[in-house]
Amino acid sequence: MSSFQPSFGLLFDIDGVLVRGKTPIPAAKKAFQKLVNSQGQFLVPVVFVTNAGNCLRQTKADQLSDILGVTISQDQVMMSHSPLRMFRQYHDKCVLVSGQGPVLDIAKYLGFSNPITVDSVRESYPFLDMVDHTRRPNILPSAAVDIPKIDAVILFGEPTRWETNLQIIIDVLLTGGHPAKLHQNDNYPHIPLLACNMDLMWMAEARSPRFGHGIFMVCLENIYKKITGKELKYEALMGKPSEVTYHFAEYLIRTKAAEMQWNKPVQTLYAIGDNLMTDIYGANLYNRHLQERHSRKGSAALVQAGSGARVTTVSQEEEAVWESELSYPSATQCKSVLVCTGIYNPHAEVPADPSQSVTETVYHGHRDFRIDPALVEPGHIVPDVNAAVDLIFQLETFVPTSDKRTL
Repeated sequence: MSSFQPSFGLLFDIDGVLVRGKTPIPAAKKAFQKLVNSQGQFLVPVVFVTNAGNCLRQTKADQLSDILGVTISQDQVMMSHSPLRMFRQYHDKCVLVSGQGPVLDIAKYLGFSNPITVDSVRESYPFLDMVDHTRRPNILPSAAVDIPKIDAVILFGEPTRWETNLQIIIDVLLTGGHPAKLHQNDNYPHIPLLACNMDLMWMAEARSPRFGHGIFMVCLENIYKKITGKELKYEALMGKPSEVTYHFAEYLIRTKAAEMQWNKPVQTLYAIGDNLMTDIYGANLYNRHLQERHSRKGSAALVQAGSGARVTTVSQEEEAVWESELSYPSATQCKSVLVCTGIYNPHAEVPADPSQSVTETVYHGHRDFRIDPALVEPGHIVPDVNAAVDLIFQLETFVPTSDKRTL
């Protein structure tokens, strides 16, 4: 191995960066040919960080391998739900899971031993789901069906039937986990709610963005508040732009570097994405976290995300959980790179005053994250992912060769 070893790792978004729906973006394959040697081995640690949550990591790794023409392992893939592995306090509880795809398999893979689906609740209590007239039961069950008390709700991603999931999740929250019972507005704070993937929209083959799980969450939040007059509370928010997601991704980068027998720590992360409100906001937020974390080292302060009406903080208790599971991050900075092949439109009108580009009326981030214009300012803007890789190599003075790493 060369004694000259780089000290950076790459975090790639998928939708809008590597693919549009199921259609590969041509620049992606070119980019990844530069990232591997003649044996197809990566020259630097690479992790894919997606807000998708409707499949297992191995399934996504297989899809990426086909698209990019290089071998991707599941250890290089981070789904929006991956950090749920750390929430062991819920693993033995009965949890209601919402989303689509193999949600039970995903939940069990993450460590949950007693998950239950919205469809299972509906089958047990068919009279709960009454919006679609064609699915209303003709004969109500003569005896109540007993299902375990639901202790927490986990939102993996947008479901297929929104009206069913919205109704039954609200039933669960307003009954303390007994959806067939009478709603009680005094069940507050409600049972724990954990959500993955806050993307308001995402980019597929259509020319304009499509609804994402963030839209479903907006619906749920507003329905709950309309009924109760109270704010829906989240026990945890995962997926970009949350700090726990980037902390987990940094851990995966460190793991890959160790497998490559790197003897120096990865100090710089480059996060390549197409969405200002998730990819760029998240990378900048984590960069701020790293800087403040390193500057205070053990002080009792909280890490605060900028200024504005809403607050995102990481307490020392939460950091202790991360570090016990993932150990202390070696990275000291996380740089954001924005591509123009997805959500971001380089030809859109930009306000003369940059502070007006992120306002309450057009803010596409989640309500629990601060409105801070500085966090949606990309470090670099490039046409596509191939140009992003070229730029990073230039910034790092990294010259790849076919069989060795060099600097």
